Amino acid sequence: MASPGTVGAGGPGSFSQEAWLRNAAAYETIRSMPFNAELAAGTLPQGRFRHYIVQDAHYLIGFGRALSLAAAKAPDPDAIVQFSRAAQEAIVVERALHGGFFHDYGIGPEMFAATPLTPACDHYVCYLLATAYAESFAVLCAALLPCFWIYKAVGDDIFARAAPGNPYRAWIDTYAGADFAEAVAAMIAATDRAALAASDPERARMHQAFAQATRLEWQFWDGAYRDAAWPL
Repeated sequence: MASPGTVGAGGPGSFSQEAWLRNAAAYETIRSMPFNAELAAGTLPQGRFRHYIVQDAHYLIGFGRALSLAAAKAPDPDAIVQFSRAAQEAIVVERALHGGFFHDYGIGPEMFAATPLTPACDHYVCYLLATAYAESFAVLCAALLPCFWIYKAVGDDIFARAAPGNPYRAWIDTYAGADFAEAVAAMIAATDRAALAASDPERARMHQAFAQATRLEWQFWDGAYRDAAWPL
């Protein structure tokens, strides 16, 4: 399992370290789930990855909105800048990654727009936006953190065991890269700072938010692997 310290978690007693350890079993389930195991081996069927990458592009639009709302709630100018930039990167930088795969798979703007959000994607986006509107900055940070942190841990793990000539190398390199590591470390630090100023009940809600977002990370990948769609 990836160590929290590898991406800049706080020391003993910090919110980030405590949250990671509480959800260590969930992370191990995510790390070893069929989608990620086959992605590392390069054997993940293209149709499953195509399903995933389209839904991930939809998800990042909602994620970017939630980051923008975090910027609006941020307690100081530095945090406003950090979350505003994170929102921009979620849309611009990762869209470039998706764009390469979209080109390879023949997915144009109209096809993307016509593809509805799956239950897993819709649930995750709605959860983040509801948290952004209804909860404090600290709780919102905790809800946003797993998307950063789990992707970095999974990316590093897959990078270490990826098969040569892996067709998903661009995805792997993005999430195992130094630029993304810096963004993750900054998000962990911001969440830990927010937790220091949080009341005990608010810190408890932060842990609930972190755990829920972690579950939704699993659900997103699992839904992509099963090609899950609305039953009606």
